[in-house]
Amino acid sequence: MEPVAGIERRNQSTAQEFILLGFPGNQQLQISLTVVFTTTYVLILTGNVAIIALVMAHPYLQTPMYFFLCNLSFLEIWYTTACVPKAIAVFLGKSRAIPFLSCILQMYFVFSLGCTEYFLLSVMAYDRYLAICYPLHYSVLMSSTKCTHLAFLCWVSGFLVITIPSSLIATMSFCNSNVINHFSCTTDSLIFLSCSDTSMVKLSSLILSVLIILGSCLITLASYILIISTIVRIPSAQGRQKAFSTCSAHLIVVIMWYGSTIFLYVRYTKQNVLDMNKFINILNTIITPLLNPFIYTLRNKEVKEALSKAFSRMWS
Repeated sequence: MEPVAGIERRNQSTAQEFILLGFPGNQQLQISLTVVFTTTYVLILTGNVAIIALVMAHPYLQTPMYFFLCNLSFLEIWYTTACVPKAIAVFLGKSRAIPFLSCILQMYFVFSLGCTEYFLLSVMAYDRYLAICYPLHYSVLMSSTKCTHLAFLCWVSGFLVITIPSSLIATMSFCNSNVINHFSCTTDSLIFLSCSDTSMVKLSSLILSVLIILGSCLITLASYILIISTIVRIPSAQGRQKAFSTCSAHLIVVIMWYGSTIFLYVRYTKQNVLDMNKFINILNTIITPLLNPFIYTLRNKEVKEALSKAFSRMWS
């Protein structure tokens, strides 16, 4: 008879691959999801590439605000690319399987880019705070060197902090089912499938979520409270309108992004809401990245002027 310990080791082995469930349903649902995700993905790529190209082509747009906006657009391109193409393959039924290493890497890149976005949004709020509250000293306080350092710090920090939960998840054992109830690899889905002790993973994920999500959210909110208090004291109605127009676009993105991610990640227990998590994840996987370029474009006079000039040259 095989020893019990040997059976446990065999049953609690590391999974070789996982199966992404996606959204179970008939073929019509899968085709609809494929069309929506594909169309949205193309628009995300087009919109964010257009913003980067506009800023690079027009010297008057090469300011700190647009420098950080380019970083955000570049991030959104890779954030969606990390999970949307695989999700489309899942909906088509072509490739539901994902190797263990690929699953861990997908989770690492998606969450690293997500953390980088929190930091970037905080820096963008801080930039607007300096521009509106200290306009005479803005060029010194937010020099090109400082912009580069802040952006670099956002990217490095975002990719470093996620190594802790990712390395813990990579060492977990998985037993019974290898079906992930999602269209991509997420921490809560992998924790749900694990037969290892997941308390350390849950605790580290919760601590990081509170520090990164709520911490950056507080910085952003504090910046906007100070910005609004300054704007209402501007004597010129035109000046107030310009300041509100610049900040409102960023604030819309911030509310959408933080609202969905606080619900998803600032909780200790998540297994009971896996189905709901999938729908909420759509918001920050394709909806927010899609709206970012349009919000910043439609609510920003300088970007609209740059677009108008670009179209004029194209058709002339």
